Amino acid sequence: MKLLHFADAHIDMANYGRHDPQTGLPMRVLDFLKSLDTIIETAIAEKVDVVIFAGDAYKDRTPAPTFQREWGKRIIRLSRAHIPTILLVGNHDVSPSIGRAHAIQEFDTLQIPYVHVISSPRLLTAEQIGLPVQVIGLPWISRSGLLAATETSINEVYNAIETRITQIIETYIEQSDPSLPLILTAHASVQGATYGAERTIMLGADLVLPASLVKDPRFDYVALGHIHKAQNLNENNHPPVIYPGSIERVDFGEAQDDKFFTIAHIQKGQPTQVEWRKLQGIRPFLEAWLRLESPENITQQLKAALPAPEKLKDAIVKLTIDYPRDYEQLIDEAELRRYTAQTFEFHLIKRPQRETRIRLPHNESIATLSPLELLDLYWKSQHLNPAESEALRTLAQQILAEAERLPHENH
Repeated sequence: MKLLHFADAHIDMANYGRHDPQTGLPMRVLDFLKSLDTIIETAIAEKVDVVIFAGDAYKDRTPAPTFQREWGKRIIRLSRAHIPTILLVGNHDVSPSIGRAHAIQEFDTLQIPYVHVISSPRLLTAEQIGLPVQVIGLPWISRSGLLAATETSINEVYNAIETRITQIIETYIEQSDPSLPLILTAHASVQGATYGAERTIMLGADLVLPASLVKDPRFDYVALGHIHKAQNLNENNHPPVIYPGSIERVDFGEAQDDKFFTIAHIQKGQPTQVEWRKLQGIRPFLEAWLRLESPENITQQLKAALPAPEKLKDAIVKLTIDYPRDYEQLIDEAELRRYTAQTFEFHLIKRPQRETRIRLPHNESIATLSPLELLDLYWKSQHLNPAESEALRTLAQQILAEAERLPHENH
């Protein structure tokens, strides 16, 4: 059994660059589609037995019809090649509103041959797939979604979400045929996974699967999606527990990450062999920082802080500079943009330093303020705009809530 596994395609991620004059598509979308084409072509050329896509076809749940067309053209190629393809619904594909269609609904509605959409927890049997393999699918599940799947009270869901998921998976394992390979695919966070910096980690909001659940030796392969950093959470052990990562760099948080899909060779009763296939031609993200300490030759200082000119070509580049406010008029931004003209896109982030002290009201002291209140004062001193402050405050609340919860769990 040869399985191809990929995840987190996000093909409509058009947050940088310009449009291609021939296709009319954003150039960054073409980057993602190029990686997707490589994956599809590999599946067909190497005659894999089954393809598992572990969620997040798009960047949001309401993709434009043009992007749906491009995704559909690729999936139909697998269908026409008679390759069973399992599409898992991810958090970027699903609507928070009950009853609304998810972003890949059409493949289910139109009953495309060889394409199986998993939008709620289920066990796909060998008969349903048309191959001697079974797949347990766990799409992105909100607390309300889990409530619907388990028909239990919302309080139980809130307090025992991991236990409920474990019970669901255990039931499916018991229903499976032990003589056939068994695969788990899930779009979720797993305890012990390494997050890249590609997104704000929603502590307390993500469904976090116990590591023991996905490392169950009764599985022959675990195909995960949701985390963009490629990794095997069960290295040198059975089963492989694989996040292949996103198929292209989404933003600067993934600047150092190579991109992959995997091919797994599965035989019941034997250790599964995994090939990591590195995607080529991934657009570079280059990031540099500079603190200006002297007003002399500022333009040369800025150029020297950037990568070599040959590395700048076709890259997405960001230069962040901190400097005394008095230097503002000495920064020749036009010259810097001429120097970076060969980049795909160049971002200059200017951070003038301000001497600011926030005075506390006479009836307050540092000791009387909560951590969040202290952070609010700090962000105010940095003159952040309201949107940035609110985003940071939300993240801080999640981190503090998680920190408070962990000691109770350990106890």
